[in-house]
Amino acid sequence: LSSAARSLLGGCSGAMAETKELKILQPDDFHHHFRDEPFLEHTVPHAAAAFCRVLVMPNLVPPVTTTQAALAYRERILLRLPKTIKEGEFVPLMTLYLTDNMTPEEITKAKASGHIYAVKLYPAGATTNSDFGVTDYERIIPALKKMEELGILLLVHGESTDQSVDIFDREADFYDKVMPMILARCPNLRVVCEHITTAAVACFVEKAGPNVAATITAHHLCHNRNAIFKGGINPHYYCLPILKTEQDRLKLVQCAVENSKFFLGTDSAPHTVGKKECACGCAGCFTAHMSIELVAEAFESVGGLDSLEDFVAKRGASFYGLPPAASTRLLVRESWKVPDHYPFGDQLVRPLRAGEEAKWKLRPRL
Repeated sequence: LSSAARSLLGGCSGAMAETKELKILQPDDFHHHFRDEPFLEHTVPHAAAAFCRVLVMPNLVPPVTTTQAALAYRERILLRLPKTIKEGEFVPLMTLYLTDNMTPEEITKAKASGHIYAVKLYPAGATTNSDFGVTDYERIIPALKKMEELGILLLVHGESTDQSVDIFDREADFYDKVMPMILARCPNLRVVCEHITTAAVACFVEKAGPNVAATITAHHLCHNRNAIFKGGINPHYYCLPILKTEQDRLKLVQCAVENSKFFLGTDSAPHTVGKKECACGCAGCFTAHMSIELVAEAFESVGGLDSLEDFVAKRGASFYGLPPAASTRLLVRESWKVPDHYPFGDQLVRPLRAGEEAKWKLRPRL
């Protein structure tokens, strides 16, 4: 058996038996949007049901720009943890939101806290709640150099905010113009290129040094941009960076299956139904309910199930300097219908694939 121990049950003579279940190390998620109260009541249980270590995005309103704010947010998250989750089974990894005014002193405080692992770069205006993001890359260099010194990771939402650049080209434009400058100024800075979507940026990560890695979402592994327009406008497939071409998707799947520099960051990003199904809807796909199941679907499509454990449970922890998971989970081939909606505070969130049949199911913790 491989490290992702497989149980091959059933099958028919003359054909390879179908994988019925996978026993894998407990997955982690290195990119997750919990939002804040009153939504934590529902977002925290969804995340805790699937993941152990979860990297918490800081783009609240107002954003999480200080160590004090990050630690307070961590406490609010932990207060919403279901009582069935035992100590150590769920660990929020906190981040700070990078602004033009971030100081090296704040970076030092973050490192000393023991709970803040990274700082997130949002180009101002690039995505949801990014208005306080970076406008002048020269001004953030002192903070980046302190991060480089202390080993705090830089997380990058890599998209140009130049409105003259086509929306499908903004990721590649950012990695052509901005990231080379950052890496030239801070060559040993540990960087995660988050939720990458294009073959071009996948190649950028492949060619970069060992201090550069990338996360890929479950929905970018499973879908291309046709999903947004199939049969009409499908707002629940609209996210930023936006879904790209089928050729891009196939390159992402290849990297996820084969390359240790790529690991899971779901970018699960819930919005109320009213904020998605409206004249000007928000960007973000809610996938916390079935992220591992979606990854299994994508990996199975290319015969890569043996690599699933590496992608969802090993590589991210290694890059972040965390120990491997101590527990295991069972992923089974089981048909189930995705609910039309889930509670979300006092409103509702419509999940990705709402009302559709799924064929994999992550069993609850034992």
